[in-house]
Amino acid sequence: MTPSESEIQAQIAEFIKMRYPEVVFHSDFGSGTRLRPYQAKMQKIQNGGRRAWPDLFIAEPVPRCIGGSWDHEWHGLFIELKRDKTRLKKRNGEWASEHIAEQANVLQELRERGYYAVFAVGYREAIDTIIDYLESGGFKCQEQ
Repeated sequence: MTPSESEIQAQIAEFIKMRYPEVVFHSDFGSGTRLRPYQAKMQKIQNGGRRAWPDLFIAEPVPRCIGGSWDHEWHGLFIELKRDKTRLKKRNGEWASEHIAEQANVLQELRERGYYAVFAVGYREAIDTIIDYLESGGFKCQEQ
């Protein structure tokens, strides 16, 4: 059985606490949960009307390469987590659903503001993204 998004988030939180105990992070427990109408209304109000806020935020700035130079930094990491085998796009290249398209737009807005913001499909992809981000091993600095 494929773990739920909530179960994957709990596993990721445990991983971060063990490997990076000094890192400050927040995981959105409410994501993927069925809320009563009043709860859904309040959550929407508290999120500024957005339904597509990412599931995980790591509040750790790291060096960022722009134009072959490490003089910049990412302000933090946002991950929109999906269950294993989730298709983000259709064969024609369009987003798989209106909700995923909304999430992609929010991730783009966050990137434009200096955050590293991505989708991660499954536990392994999320963990690899976190390790690459925090240890800068996955980010090569080269002229573009």
